[in-house]
Amino acid sequence: MKHKTLTAMLATCALYGMPVTAFADYPEQDIRVVVPWGAGGGTDAIVRKLTLLAEAEIGGTMYVENIDGGISATGVNQVMRAQPDGHTIVALTYDSIVTIPWQDMLPGYDMDNLKLIARVTSEPDSLVISSDAEYKTLDDVVAAAKAAPDTIRIAVQNIGGRVHLALLQLEQLTGAKFKTVSYPGGAGPQKEAILSGEAVGAVTSLGDFANLLEDNTVVGLAEFSSSPNPTYGDVPMAKDLGVDLQIGSFIVMAAPADTPDDVAARIEAAYKAAYDSAEFQEWVANVGVTPDWLGMGEVTAWSEQTQTELFGQMDALVEAGVLSK
Repeated sequence: MKHKTLTAMLATCALYGMPVTAFADYPEQDIRVVVPWGAGGGTDAIVRKLTLLAEAEIGGTMYVENIDGGISATGVNQVMRAQPDGHTIVALTYDSIVTIPWQDMLPGYDMDNLKLIARVTSEPDSLVISSDAEYKTLDDVVAAAKAAPDTIRIAVQNIGGRVHLALLQLEQLTGAKFKTVSYPGGAGPQKEAILSGEAVGAVTSLGDFANLLEDNTVVGLAEFSSSPNPTYGDVPMAKDLGVDLQIGSFIVMAAPADTPDDVAARIEAAYKAAYDSAEFQEWVANVGVTPDWLGMGEVTAWSEQTQTELFGQMDALVEAGVLSK
């Protein structure tokens, strides 16, 4: 009966052009939080931590589901087509907002199909290298890649994705030529590539490789950031090494576009409380990621500006023959 009543109310709103508003008893069911990457990476860990804390604020059960594929397009597209009732949300990353729209990879994939709720982190990329490697500095590995092009195997996640773009820009700025090896599915497969010896290094965020940095399996040679990492201050910034490269990812929480504003506000408030909590701030300080909040009033404009700037950079790389579209 409740379902029939709800359906009738929604139909009436649609008929008379009335806005569909949230009900006081939201959430009415478990809230599914889609991470469009495989388990084990930095995005997965951060979203799980935040969601666990947000669950205590929102008054219902929240669970994370990993839906890997299409450099995040598979999972994000599911959320774009989900019921806009606040019970399905998604964690967007750089590739979700930049790479997929720029490459026009998936028909119907349009950022207008989402309501952005909040940006929660910024994550500069970096070059990490196996501790067993002979290269101890960025200059060392660049010199080796110049002397023997296409021999030093560096793991990226997806060809045409963010970390691939970072490696291409590093090559362009230094004259080095690495052997690029793609491991789709987030940072987990990159870690396995280094552990197995398939790759000597990787381009990724330091937070993604926190456990391997902590046990000294890898070392950070350079971070592509504008300010020192609060956790890994011993990793030099590329700009201080003569390479002016700044690029990285972020995490943005989003819901289907027609999610009622008051429901979106409830989700935003729950994640803001989780973000502000001492538990999250202390936890994130140890994983190499910068907490970086933008709420609903700012995050959409920031996303659009980011797209404009990065689309221009990638178009220039295409024109220069460095990147293909």
